[in-house]
Amino acid sequence: MLLSVSDLTVAYAGVEAVSGVSFSVGEGELVSIIGANGAGKTSILNAVMGLVPSSGGRIEFDGTNVTRLPSHLRARRRMRIVPERARVFAHLTVRENLLVGAYGLRKAIDLQKKLEWLYGFFPVLEERSAQLARTLSGGEQQQLSIARALISDPKLLLVDEISMGLMPKLVETVFEALRDLNREHGITILLVEQNALASLRISNRGYVLEAGRIALEGNADALVRDAGVREAYLGI
Repeated sequence: MLLSVSDLTVAYAGVEAVSGVSFSVGEGELVSIIGANGAGKTSILNAVMGLVPSSGGRIEFDGTNVTRLPSHLRARRRMRIVPERARVFAHLTVRENLLVGAYGLRKAIDLQKKLEWLYGFFPVLEERSAQLARTLSGGEQQQLSIARALISDPKLLLVDEISMGLMPKLVETVFEALRDLNREHGITILLVEQNALASLRISNRGYVLEAGRIALEGNADALVRDAGVREAYLGI
């Protein structure tokens, strides 16, 4: 497995937000963790990236125990995060935001070739390359956030609540982008989402998180058909 998380616990001021969670992501997979707002999804992703400390458990990435490794060293091992609500650098241009994503890389990349690939995948970013990021729409900012993470050629892309605050049409656009990145370009993705149906539709496997614990796991298609999941998360 590219990512293996065992008995992960995350606590804030002594209160557990994540309690003994275990899951895995194989190379080339797109795996979703779904659950209601406040279930602990973002805490899991931030702990995997090293942005918040874990108070228990083990995180292995690409065969190495990274549980106590700082986030910048995880990034050097080619783990990248697309944060909740995009969080682009508002007063930098689109191109400058992308170049920030390549800052500090230890391995050489053909930057121009990478930019051309990203512009081909996200044409709107090429059209807006000289614009300040704050002038982009919500959907365009999400595309920029994904592209900024991709410029570093990550082994694992962590994506946090990418649909939050977007209109339905834009939600469809960003989910299609993630699906194509995984299926056509082989990029491994761990996606945490409140939009369960859209997330599971593009995933190989899924985990259902309830109150900081894994309540259910399985093939994504099977989870979509599960009566309990359909009633609780899919509104069906």
